[in-house]
Amino acid sequence: MGLTGTVLAIDAGNSKTDVAVVTTGGDVLATARGGGFRPPAVGLDAALDALAAPVTEALARAGLDSVTHVSACLANADLPVEEEQLAAALHARGWGASTVVRNDTFAILRAGVAEPRGVAVVCGAGINCVGMRPDGRTARFPALGRISGDWGGGWGLAEEALWHAARAEDGRGEPTALASALPAHFSLPTMYALIEALHLGRVPDARRHELTPVLFAVAAAGDAVARGVVERLADEIVTMAVVALRRLELLDEDTPVLLGGGVLTADHPLLTEGIRAGLSLRAPKATARLVGAPPVLGAALLGLDHLHAPLKSHESLRTHLT
Repeated sequence: MGLTGTVLAIDAGNSKTDVAVVTTGGDVLATARGGGFRPPAVGLDAALDALAAPVTEALARAGLDSVTHVSACLANADLPVEEEQLAAALHARGWGASTVVRNDTFAILRAGVAEPRGVAVVCGAGINCVGMRPDGRTARFPALGRISGDWGGGWGLAEEALWHAARAEDGRGEPTALASALPAHFSLPTMYALIEALHLGRVPDARRHELTPVLFAVAAAGDAVARGVVERLADEIVTMAVVALRRLELLDEDTPVLLGGGVLTADHPLLTEGIRAGLSLRAPKATARLVGAPPVLGAALLGLDHLHAPLKSHESLRTHLT
């Protein structure tokens, strides 16, 4: 039997899934963790089966078969039509009487604000930005990579660093310490050796993301090329935030801009300071801050919003899940 006034909160990223069963009173009944949610890689049915494992575990721990509402914030739910399709697929599993699916960036935004009002920029493997107002209006981007005009994210930064380093070594580009630092990370002597190793699979593609921290380290040491890449990322993040603020008519109001994802929460000084400086010029009333709360909290708070839970329940839940 389900229990009136319960929310199944799901935050499913590419690498892991966090689940919480909470009440409209702000109590946490159970939590669970599972693997990543990757429909493009494994297919929707397999991705949903993987998602079912931590969901089933959390429901069992809570002593429930179903809940009042499922609030799921999922990676790869990039377009509204995908959110609708995924909501239908999750609802068919019978986990709750109602189901709402949002892109996982909304979880980070909601986790960082006391009310559903503000803008969030997430830079992890990719980059995305969303905004929301209490009246239900939202601002968002497709976030599908270069075909939707995106630049940045950990994967993109690694590619950019490789591009500059390769050209520096063969003479087509400006000199940069990246040309030695990137191959050295994999204990290789030259960029040519790294290019060969990547091309032939001796260094797996999945390890390219390891080069992003190397880029930031080289930039912090003063390398002009590496600094230019980081400064471009800061400008891109500011641009996304300003566009979202403008769409929501929040440029003239005090509004939080939440920064989430592994690249941003690492709090690289050059990047964080560049974002804050850019916002001070282009959106002076916006306040940038890093989100330390777990995204599953945001999914749960969105569920409480849906069920019109009282504010004290939101505060209690934040205390329990933070």
